[in-house]
This record gives sequence, C-alpha cells and structure tokens, in this order.
Amino acid sequence: MTERAVLHIRGRILTGPQEVRDELWVVGGRVSFERPATARDITVVEGWALPGLVDAHCHVGLDAHGAVDADTSEKQALTDRDAGTLLVRDAGSAADTRWIDEREDLPRIIRAGRHIARTRRYIRNYAHEIEPEDLPAYVAREARRGDGWVKLVGDWLDRTTGDLGACWPREAAEAAIAEAHRLGARVTAHCFAEESLADLVEAGIDCVEHATGLTEETIPLFAERGVAIVPTLVNIDTFPALAAGGEAKFPHWAAHMRRLYERRYDTVRAAHEAGVPIYAGTDAGGSLPHGIIGREVRELAAAGLPAVAALSAATWGARAWLGRPGLAEGESADLVVYEADPRADLRVLEAPRRIVLRGRVVA
Repeated sequence: MTERAVLHIRGRILTGPQEVRDELWVVGGRVSFERPATARDITVVEGWALPGLVDAHCHVGLDAHGAVDADTSEKQALTDRDAGTLLVRDAGSAADTRWIDEREDLPRIIRAGRHIARTRRYIRNYAHEIEPEDLPAYVAREARRGDGWVKLVGDWLDRTTGDLGACWPREAAEAAIAEAHRLGARVTAHCFAEESLADLVEAGIDCVEHATGLTEETIPLFAERGVAIVPTLVNIDTFPALAAGGEAKFPHWAAHMRRLYERRYDTVRAAHEAGVPIYAGTDAGGSLPHGIIGREVRELAAAGLPAVAALSAATWGARAWLGRPGLAEGESADLVVYEADPRADLRVLEAPRRIVLRGRVVA
C-alpha cells in the first residue's frame, strides 16, 4: 500500500445537511480544515464532497444460499466501496468477515453477528434456528460476536397458517433484548408483517428492518420510543415476484405480500411525517446485488422523504445513529466526491467522481 498523499478537496464540502465548506485537506489520512504548513506534493480533487455513504442493511459474506468464500466477500465489499459505500452495517451474516477489518482498501463494517430465527422460519443456511427458550442465550452469543448489534428474525412464513406470523412470544423477546442491552448491544429485527411490531417495540427493540407492516396504530409507538426503521425499499420491490412464485402453495401469504408492497411508499412517508428515524439500507447480499445504495436513497425520496432527508439517511444522519464520524476535524478521511450537488439531484449518487478511504484515493 502506498503512503497517503496530502489531498486538497476543493469545491463544496457537505459536512451536514446545510453545512457547506469550500475546502478540506487530508493529511496523514485525516480530515483537516486548515492548510498544512509544510505540505508538498499536494493532489487536488475538485467537486462536491460527502462523508462516505452508509448502507445500514447489507450482507457482506452472503449470497442466496448462505455463506460465501473470502474471494466472493471481497468482491462484494469492493462493489459497495466503488459505489461510494464506505460504512456498512452488516445486518446478519453466516460468514466470518473479520479479516476485512485488516484491509485498508475495503469499507468499514459494523456487524450484527449471525441471524437468529425460529426453527424452520427463515432462509436455509442463514440463521441459528432455535426455539424461544434459547433466545436469550443465542442473543448473548451474537452480541459478543458482533459490533454492537444483534439481528433477530421477527416474522416469517408460518406454514401452519399459510401466512406471515410472529416468531417470538413477547416474554422471550423481552428477555433477549434485555440481555443484549446488558451486554451493550442494540437489537434489530427483520419484520415484514404487522403482527410482531407492537410486541417488539414494547419489548425494547432498537430498530426494525423493512417495517412494511407499520400501521396507524404502530407508527406513533415507533415515534414515541425512537425506534428506527431501515425500509430497504429496493428489496420490497421484489415482493410481487416473490408473491407470484409462492401463490400456488400459500395464497394468503402471497396476497399479504402484495398488500404490503402496494402501500410501501405510504407506510414510509407516514413514518417519516410522524418522526420515526429512517435510514438507508439495500439488503444486498441475499438475492440483491451490492453497490445499489444510490438507488435506495432515490427510493426513499420517491416515498416522500425530502431529498436532503433521504440523503441524510445514507450520510450524516446514518453515521450519527451508528456512532461513526462524518467529515470532522481530525477524523478519518472517508469521503466521496461528485460532479454536482447530490441534494439537487439524487441521481448524482450513482456516479461518484472520486472515492477516498482512510485518506487514500481508492477509486
């Protein structure tokens, strides 16, 4: 790896939704807003700069069949990086990707350990499949393996009813979430349907993935408790095809999935208007490709979030939520440079001009 050059980022530096500077320096891999006194061999990069994008629901190390090898994981991480994603919250993976932390050319990852699901109630080869009495112990295990997050499967297809159904009794969820919090971890859950949401919020959950089942009754509860959602709208876009594939065997489930899909934008818009924290995530790594965070941000805007709010869901706001710095004095220089102002046209996000990771131009 070559030595870090001194970079001069010049143009418009978006350090916050309405906070703009004219220039930024990268010295020793870190951000400075003062010109270094003895800088030589300065590389100038011009454009509109943002903190490295955040994919708050991504699966490095997984494909549709389970864990993948290191070479495939590397390609996934590089694809995300080259799309501007420099921070990933890996929302569950059966693969051990700790080796990525040693690579200065790959995105930073915040891991949630392996998914924890009810027996025969999730994608094969993905999760620990257990019964409710074992939930607190498995949550403790994954809290210790992860980076401050644990991922539950909150609902899934129940073959006995032929529709989506909650996976965990309220008491089991409460005990498990309390154990995670005792160990300093936050808890999130995959939830498509309506049934599990109130119980999980009352049990103290911190975040819900997808959250297509939010209603007029549960949205105020999420807002009051500050429970975040990561809608993964690019993933919800697959619901019609999933419904068509399963309709012959599970017609009630298929119809339910179509209803959730049809109201997806209304659900996200209502959540935003109520003050529910919303962050951008793609669910890449299962059936979806990596490198599509720009599409997800545009989907959030299509659902009714103002452009700056949709952008914040993948930049300033997401980094603050995850406890990671943005473009601040002395912090690691992880940033993306664009030709034009992404606040004016979110399509700009899908064409980064330069990507700087740990102070080096990597793409």
